[in-house]
Amino acid sequence: MSVRILALVGSLRAGSTNRQLAETAVKIAPEGVEITIYEGLAEIPFYNEDIDVEGSVPAAGAKLRAAAGEADALLLFSPEYNGTMPGVLKNAIDWLSRPYGAGAMSGKPVAVIGTAFGQYGGLWAHDDARKSVGIAGGTVVEDIKLSIPGSLTRFAEQHPSDDAEVTEQLTHALARLTKEAAAAKA
Repeated sequence: MSVRILALVGSLRAGSTNRQLAETAVKIAPEGVEITIYEGLAEIPFYNEDIDVEGSVPAAGAKLRAAAGEADALLLFSPEYNGTMPGVLKNAIDWLSRPYGAGAMSGKPVAVIGTAFGQYGGLWAHDDARKSVGIAGGTVVEDIKLSIPGSLTRFAEQHPSDDAEVTEQLTHALARLTKEAAAAKA
């Protein structure tokens, strides 16, 4: 059974270590698992019920919903901005939460991981994202926790894929999310 995981990266920065972490996930995905990094979060307008009208949903919002709808699970990579998740990631969660009770992530396994410069690796942002995802209808896989501290120094001279500790932890997170996605499909 194949499993499709949609990765959403909460940093839009070209040199984002969270983007690099997502690329590492794609590279080390278990056999039978396809991870797609979603492109286009920057183009999605801020969520507004006035523009979320059947038949005239903005193309960027509809594209995100379609991608999430085709996925078996979602994997969110979040840095921490001012103690919480970036606005672009929160906006994606808001778009995926609608229509209420039947959003594109409704009932799907979702994990939140990432790296940040601070000593806790984005823990607060990850906790906030998990809370939002759960309220939005996603099934948060609570035991997947990977918050890598010191991103700017740790990955200054090496890509996350070259860090054995990171790849081992990421491998475990992917195996766990894959197990949840397979169970939800069954």
